[in-house]
Amino acid sequence: QVQLVESGGGLVQAGDSLRLSCVASGRPFSTYSMGWLRQAPGKEREFVAAISWSGGITYYADSVKGRFTISRDNAKNTVYLQMNSLKPEDTAVYYCAASGSALSRRIDDYGDWGQGTQVTVSS
Repeated sequence: QVQLVESGGGLVQAGDSLRLSCVASGRPFSTYSMGWLRQAPGKEREFVAAISWSGGITYYADSVKGRFTISRDNAKNTVYLQMNSLKPEDTAVYYCAASGSALSRRIDDYGDWGQGTQVTVSS
């Protein structure tokens, strides 16, 4: 099992940037893929980005491609989500999660989740 703690959310204006962090503990961090997912009010939880255990492969949702960057530092047991050019539609609770399988875009493949951090983008 993996314990995950996110930080870095906040209230920003459209066009601003934020960097989310997620610190993991439990299973050896470098042995599993990580993802960021989000849930906006009244909507289903959706995939945002994922990164392989080595950091060499990344996936992005089309809605964030070119604006968001996922990265990881295995020495610090931390995964990051750099969010640039934020839009009001990016407003959501952002969760980091550990994948129980290979790198995935599927919500169901993420078995361990953090508590989430709120990101609010005003227009």
